[in-house]
Amino acid sequence: MTTFETNGQELTTVTDESETAPIIIREFRVPGEKAPMAAGQANFVFDVDDLSVYYGTFRAVREVTLGIREHEVTAFIGPSGCGKTTVLRCFNRMNDFIESARVHGRILYHDVDLYDPAVNATEVRRRIGMVFQKPNPFPKSIYDNVAYGPRLLGRKSASELDGLVEQALRAAALWEEVKDRLKQSGMGLSGGQQQRLCIARAIAVEPEVILMDEPCSALDPIATARIEDLMHEIKQKYTIIIVTHNMQQAARVSDRTAFFTTEVNEESDRRTGVLVEFDLTQKMFSNPSNERTEAYVTGRFG
Repeated sequence: MTTFETNGQELTTVTDESETAPIIIREFRVPGEKAPMAAGQANFVFDVDDLSVYYGTFRAVREVTLGIREHEVTAFIGPSGCGKTTVLRCFNRMNDFIESARVHGRILYHDVDLYDPAVNATEVRRRIGMVFQKPNPFPKSIYDNVAYGPRLLGRKSASELDGLVEQALRAAALWEEVKDRLKQSGMGLSGGQQQRLCIARAIAVEPEVILMDEPCSALDPIATARIEDLMHEIKQKYTIIIVTHNMQQAARVSDRTAFFTTEVNEESDRRTGVLVEFDLTQKMFSNPSNERTEAYVTGRFG
């Protein structure tokens, strides 16, 4: 059985010698305990270098290089089919579930290669949570939705679970709305509440990073505004990467924006996603460096 122990400086894996599954064998820095940097600089959570993703022989995304800073909201924008979600899913190895998917290049998470064979993908997904496009609460009570992850991690004490559930629901700005009906089904909540419940479920396992794949696309404007406000609030504790088709949303919520587009193979007519530009959001929307970015953010295509 793999457990994780911390000495206050580093998080290391301790494993039973009988276990045969791959485990994380390198050390992770605990968030907040990283080496000091020069004033005004942020620590990088991810360093992506020359990332390409294939489905079989088809290259869906090519040569993506960027860095994700901690405690920022990074938005991925671009037309449909440009690979935004494909890249997002690489950060917590969700593409592992697609048999034909192959990832080339390198994604470092605090200097650890996420695709090293020794890295445990389950532990990666605990540290890097994900909220999907459509709210997907479990057919369980509100309480059990949030407690599900901590229970899997071995937290069985009722008092400990009660505290974790309340803490996660408060962080997702949902506690006051549901505190008197925790035993009722999460499926009975409104769409916006269900999405915040899914955010609380992700937060409950104490990740460092939250990935959001168009989290507001199925929500009304009021619920969308609440989720956007929530992103501003929780980025003080978490690093957030969001895929969105809504450029106004990207401008409102993100600190940095990556613009992806597609290149068409004239022989096969297949489209490959490429990263065109990545910069501060204010600059991307006011003075982009690339003509394709300017054409997209001004609505001339896309």
